[in-house]
Amino acid sequence: MGKRSFDGSVVVVTGAAGGIGRAIAERFAAEGARIVALDLNEEALASLARDFERRGTEVLTLRCDITNPEGCTTAAGQILERFGHVDVLVNNAGVVHRSGFVETDVSVFRRVMEVNFFGSLNVTKALLEPLVARRGLIIVISSIAGLSPLYGRSGYSASKHALHGLFESLRGELRDSGVDVLMVCPSFTRTDFEQRALGAQGERVARGRTRVGDEATPEDVAEAIHDAARRRLPLLVLSPVGKLAVWLSRFAPGVYDRMMRKRLKPELEPG
Repeated sequence: MGKRSFDGSVVVVTGAAGGIGRAIAERFAAEGARIVALDLNEEALASLARDFERRGTEVLTLRCDITNPEGCTTAAGQILERFGHVDVLVNNAGVVHRSGFVETDVSVFRRVMEVNFFGSLNVTKALLEPLVARRGLIIVISSIAGLSPLYGRSGYSASKHALHGLFESLRGELRDSGVDVLMVCPSFTRTDFEQRALGAQGERVARGRTRVGDEATPEDVAEAIHDAARRRLPLLVLSPVGKLAVWLSRFAPGVYDRMMRKRLKPELEPG
C-alpha cells in the first residue's frame, strides 16, 4: 500500500487543547484534515477553535472526560452526527506522576492508569466501528517509558507499557480490517506536561524535573508523527537519547539502570 493522505480526513485528537496534542491537530489541519479536538479545558478548547476557524480549518471541539466510557460514547455520537465518519484517532491525553513507589498513594497509580490506559481504551472502543469502516488509523502517544523503566515514575511507566500490550495486540486483531496502529514514543518535549506532574498524594509537584538530552518542540514531534502516519509505520521512537535508552534497557540493562538512577534519583531527594 502507498502512503496515506489526510487531506479531507476527519482526525480526532484527545488532549488536543495544548502541547503535543495541539501541535498534532495543527499539523494534520495543515494538510487539509478536519479536526475534532477533545479535552477537559474548555477555555483552551475555545481558543483552539478560534485559531483554527480563523485559518479556515473545519473544527469541532468537545469537552470530554476520557475516563468516563459513557462520555466517550456521547462524544463519538456527536462526532458522527457532525462529520459522518472518522479516519484517524490520536490517543494523546495523559498524566504523569513524579514520586517514589513506596511513598505514592494507590489512588495516584489508579488516576494515572485511568487517564493514560483506560482513557485511550474508552475512546478507541467508542470510535472503533467508524474507524474500521474507513480502514482508518489509530495513533497512540506512548513514551520512552513505555519501552524502558523510568525512575520515580513507576505508575506512569506501567500505564505506558500497558498501552503497548493493548494496542500492539489490537493491531494484530485489526490486521484484516485495514486499520493501522502507530505507537509513538517521544522523549523529553518542551511542554508543561511534567510541570503538571502529580506527587505522592496526588498534589502538584513543585520541584522541576531533570532533563536528559535536548528537548524537542511539540511541532517537531507532530511533524515526525505525521510523517510516520503517512508512511504507515507501526512504531516511532523519537530523539537520539530516546533511541539509546531503549537500546540500553534491552541489551545493557545494568548500564541503563545505573545511568537512569544517576540522572533521575536526585528529583526525589528533599531540598
